[in-house]
Amino acid sequence: MNDNAGPTDLSERFRRLIRETGPISLAQYMGESNAHYYTRGTPLGQEGDFLTAPEISQMFGELIGLWLADMWVRAGRPENVHYVELGPGRGTLAQDALRTAARYDLTPQVHFVEGSEKLRQVQRGAIPDVTHHDDITTLPEDGPLLVVANEFFDALPVHQLIRSASGWHERMVGLDGDRFVFVGGDKPMDSIVPESWRTARQGTMIETSPASAAIMSELADRLVAQGGAALIIDYGARELRSGSTFQAIRAHRKVDVFDAPGTADLTAHVDFEMLGKVAQRQGAQVLGCEMQGDWLTALGIDTRTEALQRKSPQTKDVIARQRARLVEESGMGLLFKVLGVTAPNWPGDAPGF
Repeated sequence: MNDNAGPTDLSERFRRLIRETGPISLAQYMGESNAHYYTRGTPLGQEGDFLTAPEISQMFGELIGLWLADMWVRAGRPENVHYVELGPGRGTLAQDALRTAARYDLTPQVHFVEGSEKLRQVQRGAIPDVTHHDDITTLPEDGPLLVVANEFFDALPVHQLIRSASGWHERMVGLDGDRFVFVGGDKPMDSIVPESWRTARQGTMIETSPASAAIMSELADRLVAQGGAALIIDYGARELRSGSTFQAIRAHRKVDVFDAPGTADLTAHVDFEMLGKVAQRQGAQVLGCEMQGDWLTALGIDTRTEALQRKSPQTKDVIARQRARLVEESGMGLLFKVLGVTAPNWPGDAPGF
């Protein structure tokens, strides 16, 4: 589809496609809508559609930088190390993480995997010497990778599968007049259903993301071959659960997922169980999957909060609220998880896991 198409054009393209060829997969709808959405501008921040952890407080990126530096030091301070961030937003996390890492002599080359040219321009303002990549296949192969993916996997396309009397079928996007609606697919999809879910009761719905599995597989292969560590931070459950988590966010509020595709951020909860299994299957070492609140607490966010409050007593309450949003169950502390993955020859014990 044409990236320059407006939201109305995108809706019409979908309608024409469905009328001509039949219902499309939710993965196609989600993937093409998000591809268009991220070419429109910079959706992050108070003035955008959603707010990510690095935009809430510098402490988030600082503790990630501390974690990466600790792993690098204990791995023997290898040379030619590369910092890789997937979907780096405005570059805020990288700025905070790299500033902290430099205190421990970790000054890696910086690589961003980013498809939006508008976001790339913003990121160059934050990290002038960054090297951009369209995908992870062009990342350097000459040294260890320190990978951070914060709220990256949740925007990757998902398929929704429903168990019927005759087996598993895909939930598709069709039309009722001019209105987008969910419809049932007619092709059997049992082959891509996890073994433990094959015999689930009729009416059960699960989500699966082959795109996420493919990227995790490539990242794990790179870690095994080159060394390094990865942090996957996102919202989701430790184990796959049934039900739909597909949602659309615009101006910090949930909206109808079929309302003007390409103008809202479409996401689904990340299947951390699947990501961990893929990483292990490729030979990487999975450190664990922890709640964000517990992970940040273990890394010392309370100590860092107090230090910032002493430095800026006039913003003490603001800093306390920022910490609470990152750590408390009522904020991001419970829903968001942190998955740690390393090369098999890197330290198997790490702060927070």
